[in-house]
Amino acid sequence: MDLEQFNQLDTAHAEAVLSPCVHIHSWIEHLVQHRPYSTRDALYQTAKIQAQTWQWSEIANALAQHPRIGEKKAASALSEKEQRFSAKEQGQLGADEDLQQALYQGNLDYESKFGHIFLIRAAGRTGAEMLAELQRRLNNSVVQEQQEVQQQLAEIALIRLEQEIQ
Repeated sequence: MDLEQFNQLDTAHAEAVLSPCVHIHSWIEHLVQHRPYSTRDALYQTAKIQAQTWQWSEIANALAQHPRIGEKKAASALSEKEQRFSAKEQGQLGADEDLQQALYQGNLDYESKFGHIFLIRAAGRTGAEMLAELQRRLNNSVVQEQQEVQQQLAEIALIRLEQEIQ
């Protein structure tokens, strides 16, 4: 969809376009309410700034919409578009069984420590890079990790927004 089409959508349809990007209603609502955007860059800058305002409770709820790295399904059902986003983003993992097992064990360790799934922007990263990040982030404090999760979720949302509105 191009920017002009997005600017002209009614509120419900505009929200539906943005919801596969990230399940944070305040972000979606803010972007929809501030239309029309004069340029794509204006939309992306608004989205980036708004992502910095996310509260941990919103982020925690959004995490349920993401599959674990190395898994195909999230804890809750994904829309067809979200499934395509996730499959494309995790396409670098490949079929290496040792890597899959290490990611699986790392996910379990991470969830045990932090109480939520490990989230990382998978786009542009290899499976080995994601595993290395997972292992590094296991050394974070809860506060440090919440900041990293927010940054990663924002990166994912912005990449998806760029793919949605061209």
